[in-house]
Amino acid sequence: MSAVFKFSYISSLYLTFCLLLVLALSAKNYDATLCHDDERQALLQFKSGLVDEADRLASWVGETSDCCKWAGLTCDNITGHVHKIHLPGICAYLPNYNTIKEYNEALRQRLRGDISQSILYLKQLEHLDLSCNEFGGLQIPRFMGSLGNLRYLNLSRSGFRGTIPPQLGNLTELEVLCLGSSYYAFESTSIINMQWLSSMRSLRHLDMSGVNLTEASDWFQVINTLPSLAQLHLSSSGLPDIHPNVASLNLTFLSSLDLSYNNFNKSFMPQWIFSITSLVSLDLSWCHLRGPPIPSSTSSFHNLTSLKFLHISENEFMSSSLVLKELSSIGGNLISLDMGFCGVKSATLDSLHNLTSLLSLDLSENQLTSTIPKSLGNLCNLRHIDMGFNNFQNISLTSLLRSFLDCKSPSLESLYLEFSRLSCSLPNQLEQLVNLVHLNLGENGISGPIPESIGNLSFLRSLYLYGNLISGPIPESIGNLSFLRSLNLDGNLISGPIPYSVGGLSSLELLALSHNHLTGTLPESLGQLSKLKYLDLSHNLLTGVVTDVHFSKLIGLKTLDGSGNNLTLRPHHANWVPSFQLEILYISSWDLGPQFPLWLLTQRDLSRLDLRNTKISSTMPESFWRSFPNLQYLDMSQNQIQGRLFEIPATLYEVDLSSNLFSGKLPKLFNSSMLDVLDLSNNSFTGSLLHLLCSWGGNVIEALNLANNHLSGAIPECWEKWQRLRFLNLENNNLSGVIPTTMGYLSYLVSLNMCKNKLSGRLPASLMWLKELQILEFASNELVGSIPTWIGTELLDLRILNLRSNSFDGTISHELCYLTAIQILDFAHNNLSGNIPRCFNNFTVLSKKETTEIDPVSVIFHFGYGITEITNSASLVMKGQEYTYSTILGLVMVLDLSGNKLSGNIPVELMALQALQSLNISKNQLTGVIPKNIGDMKFLESFDVSSNHLSGELPMSLSGLTFLSSFNVSFNNLTGRIPTSTQLQSFNESSFFGNKLCGVPLTQICGEIEHHKDQQEGDTSHGVDFGLIISILLGFFVGFWSIVIPLNVGTIWILLSKLRYMLGC
Repeated sequence: MSAVFKFSYISSLYLTFCLLLVLALSAKNYDATLCHDDERQALLQFKSGLVDEADRLASWVGETSDCCKWAGLTCDNITGHVHKIHLPGICAYLPNYNTIKEYNEALRQRLRGDISQSILYLKQLEHLDLSCNEFGGLQIPRFMGSLGNLRYLNLSRSGFRGTIPPQLGNLTELEVLCLGSSYYAFESTSIINMQWLSSMRSLRHLDMSGVNLTEASDWFQVINTLPSLAQLHLSSSGLPDIHPNVASLNLTFLSSLDLSYNNFNKSFMPQWIFSITSLVSLDLSWCHLRGPPIPSSTSSFHNLTSLKFLHISENEFMSSSLVLKELSSIGGNLISLDMGFCGVKSATLDSLHNLTSLLSLDLSENQLTSTIPKSLGNLCNLRHIDMGFNNFQNISLTSLLRSFLDCKSPSLESLYLEFSRLSCSLPNQLEQLVNLVHLNLGENGISGPIPESIGNLSFLRSLYLYGNLISGPIPESIGNLSFLRSLNLDGNLISGPIPYSVGGLSSLELLALSHNHLTGTLPESLGQLSKLKYLDLSHNLLTGVVTDVHFSKLIGLKTLDGSGNNLTLRPHHANWVPSFQLEILYISSWDLGPQFPLWLLTQRDLSRLDLRNTKISSTMPESFWRSFPNLQYLDMSQNQIQGRLFEIPATLYEVDLSSNLFSGKLPKLFNSSMLDVLDLSNNSFTGSLLHLLCSWGGNVIEALNLANNHLSGAIPECWEKWQRLRFLNLENNNLSGVIPTTMGYLSYLVSLNMCKNKLSGRLPASLMWLKELQILEFASNELVGSIPTWIGTELLDLRILNLRSNSFDGTISHELCYLTAIQILDFAHNNLSGNIPRCFNNFTVLSKKETTEIDPVSVIFHFGYGITEITNSASLVMKGQEYTYSTILGLVMVLDLSGNKLSGNIPVELMALQALQSLNISKNQLTGVIPKNIGDMKFLESFDVSSNHLSGELPMSLSGLTFLSSFNVSFNNLTGRIPTSTQLQSFNESSFFGNKLCGVPLTQICGEIEHHKDQQEGDTSHGVDFGLIISILLGFFVGFWSIVIPLNVGTIWILLSKLRYMLGC
């Protein structure tokens, strides 16, 4: 037996050895032949047509390497043929990324270039996925229709454009076809005729979301011929019709139907959808469907017994109580229900019940005013509920959540109640929602403190209480929320210091505390938040010193906004190198100076930098621009930074270096510059505009502010390069010469300010082409000629026209009355003559016939996340003094024609300008009276008609001008009593000098006859015209004598003596 056993054992070993040898040789042979040469060459040619910025195809090299091991490829284990190319990019959508750098990195992962026809050599290819790449507007190649073995094709969101080729209909073996583009803004594909889809009898999954199907009227007929279809996605496709009536339906296997974001223009809910009894998921969001008044058995939810996911927001028919009752009949299966924006009222919601399996419920943007009825379902099992954008102003949060708070073990994880008009306080009972993960109560009227019990919600990951009236301190218990990732308390009335316990928020990624009343210093525990990416402490009352300890472990910080606080940054070490690499830094109003902070130069990822008003008074480091290769937004205004500025890098979009001490020539701009906004105002730049304006390609900048420098010379004629310009300010320099005619190219210009220079000549007629102009200021120059009529006939959007202090002559043309939107009209101190036009009452804004919601003086430019606001300014004389208006310029209403040679009467029509705040027509040659209805100008604050030839009395209606704070009628020929009012009697006597007026505030009392020794009549009786009195008495005496009996002469003389005594003669 032992011999037999030994022989058997040796035989087994031998057989095992032989088997292993065969397997080894087979494996060796398999490795050598797995990748076919022709397919390897085809793949290398395919790669050569692509642009692979992220080097994703780095393994695709070598003439003899095994292509089956290359990234994104799969081969058949037996034949070695390539049967799968799986190279999707990342479907980058900016709001999903915390930083610009992360978003840009995602974009780098996208393949670009061209798709080579060489892939046709891959005869056994079954799977091709090139989704979420960027093919730059190429049309989907027709030759893809020759890949006859394909079962899976995904080209969605890859930047294709044009018509989808019908040759794809040759792919009869396809089971999955994805051509959607709904999330890609620049992708635009379309189909006119869908008949080619009919041949794909095996198709189970079809996604054409975002493909333009507006011309595909046959879409439903074709889809109805695909018997194997299980999933259909046609979201945002512009479907022309939903085909409410269908004779027969073949979609018996359809489990998922998505027709969301197609506007069916309030068509009836189609019956065929209710016939698809296999439906598990139905998405009709934002289809604007309405339903029949009474659902029938064939047109209701009653048949959809397999339905678990129903998304049906923004559909009118869902506001019907009858429809909700029908939905209740299958409610026991529903897991997720989204019926936001359907106009559902609380009374209607009572019809919805028995949703016992429901886990997610969206009732946002409806008309709910009360609590959710308990009959709706088992609310204790509900995990997610969104009731935002409703109206719960008359209900407390405790009452609103009673159905959840009464649960022994509530399952609620997400609660959204933002923008719901809540006006209650935060109850302690919130701690009973022990499983809460997300809580959003933002933008309500919630008041009172944050309860200490908030710290008991130990699973909380996001807490949003922004935009409320919450007061008191941040509770110390907030530090117990170790899982918290996002804490947003922006825009409240929270006071006190930031608690030291915030250092315990070890998972925190976002901390937003801006626009509160926080005081004290920053806690050093902030430096322990190693996962923090976003920190916003802006616009509080924080003080004290910030050191490197406050940032010690913030290695992931990307955004820091501390602007608007009185903080001082003083690192302990002069050569401090922060552990973070910021992308956004806003710390305006901090004290960083006087030396430039050198640690800043280590932040090479910065894209947005705001160091406005940070007390820096040294020179800008020579390496400044090189240190920030990604910088796009820069604001270092309101400092005292010195030195010269040689160039502005091409990467920047917005630059504000205003209010510093920069000197020398203006900087150079590169031809490739992407600059939108450049503000170098309030510096000491000298020299010409020539090399800045004329030495580059131009046509990019929208706002240029060079005001308040020492620039000189003529304004060059090269404005054709600046055709995108909307805002131009060259005010208060030493510019001379004529206004360039090429400024007529600036067709988008909204604001033009060239005040306080030495410009001469006439206004060029080419300016009439600036049709968008709202603000035109040429005050304090040396311009001559008449004011052109085309200003009134062509520049119809003008709101501010300031030509003050020039040498314009001629009359004010009636064409200017076409400027109906004018708010400020200043022609003061010129040589204008003639009458004031009566048609000024056509100014509809000044006459309150028209109101404007647009502030014309702030031209706003957008880039990325931020807004740069360029604010105009104007020097106006009001109340006898010159003021510079900027932020409130759009609220100022002024008419100033003073210091000219205008004549004639003050037009009564001028009194129709009831919105006017300042009227100055002084120092002219006006005659006549002040119109009696001047009291109609109720908003008048300043009124000056001094130094004219006006006569008559002051109108009594002046007493009704309750806003008057400046008044001057001096040096005219006015007579009579000064009207009584609080305002008029409060003015100085000088406001009335040079007239024949009496009454307060003048010392001359009305009714008293003054005595003047120097009367022209030479009368010595203190100026009384005694001869006139005697003549009157003699007339009276003769008449009286002829009627009555003669009187005693002595009696008459006695009466005359008494009368003379009474008159003081």
